Amino acid sequence: MTHSNPEDQSKNKENFFYPRASYRGEFTPENLVFDANLQEFAQRISLICGLETNGKLTPSQAYDEIKKLYKQLKTSKKELGIGENPPPTQDMD
Repeated sequence: MTHSNPEDQSKNKENFFYPRASYRGEFTPENLVFDANLQEFAQRISLICGLETNGKLTPSQAYDEIKKLYKQLKTSKKELGIGENPPPTQDMD
């Protein structure tokens, strides 16, 4: 029987509860930061949905929390300039 150290156990627990996917899109620092923000948004939405489903939040509270998180994500997108400069198109000629 092997025992892992408490630091490994903590890391495993964090990875289980807060999984992170690797970013595979066009790399820019802004895209990477936005991807991290988007993943955190999704995790928080999931948590809010679970709390509402189990009666810990009212539907109205859940909606308000989700609306607040969406506004934060939207602000992040704007501040990072995501989508402002579309990628160059390649001519097919």
